[in-house]
Amino acid sequence: MAVRERVSEYRRRVRERGFRPVQVWVPDVRTPTLAAEAARQASLVAHADRESDDQAFVEAVAAPWDDE
Repeated sequence: MAVRERVSEYRRRVRERGFRPVQVWVPDVRTPTLAAEAARQASLVAHADRESDDQAFVEAVAAPWDDE
């Protein structure tokens, strides 16, 4: 049995069991561009508490949790 026939038979059996093929594209984590972007975003997150007072603003305008 040729590879094409084995693959076709396998796919037929899997479909009979109620599955269907799905192709998913994800970022290539091996690229220098992705590594640089990940490092950039990680740095932004790590320094977020020093760079902005957004959380202080949210807490200042937020309603209290209890009604007392």
